[in-house]
Amino acid sequence: MSQATRPNDRHIIWSNQNLDVDDWREDYKEFLEANELDDDPNDEQALYEWMEETNYDYLSDERVNLNVQLSQPIIVIGDIGRWNGRVMGYKDIPSGNIRDCLYADTDYTEWYVDQYGDLRADATHHDGTNHYLYRVFKDGVSETQMENLRDKIYHGKATRADITRLTRRLGDEIAAVYGFDIPKQRVSQERSER
Repeated sequence: MSQATRPNDRHIIWSNQNLDVDDWREDYKEFLEANELDDDPNDEQALYEWMEETNYDYLSDERVNLNVQLSQPIIVIGDIGRWNGRVMGYKDIPSGNIRDCLYADTDYTEWYVDQYGDLRADATHHDGTNHYLYRVFKDGVSETQMENLRDKIYHGKATRADITRLTRRLGDEIAAVYGFDIPKQRVSQERSER
């Protein structure tokens, strides 16, 4: 599942959105045969339960694959869909380990690296859909700078420039694990002249 892409260059890490039992039917039959189980291969409820359980096992595998320790904390910037509208928010992942990004308490979630090299997630729940952007703070960013960015996010005033000034994308480390290509990051004019 890690290598799947969409036409818009979305490299899917894991998803439980749009699972189709027909895509899993043959694998289920092979599973029953390989384990010499007498279960009915045409039992739709059993197939559905096996599909969901197996897919969640794949999520555990992705957490193992993405056990990548970074030197700084990760910040999750959220565009949250609530019953009374959309709000901005953030959450820190103090461990700085990419595997810790792959947790959600929503009904359906899809983690992916977008065409810009950003790790993102779309997470659907009973009130709507949350959209998450995962970034790691750059080395040398002070606690005060981190807190100022958090404050801007909380008040809905953070711009893309504010975010990229203090954080960097996670896609480079993820692409190295799975072996897909993403565009190189642009180097600022000031850095390229040095």
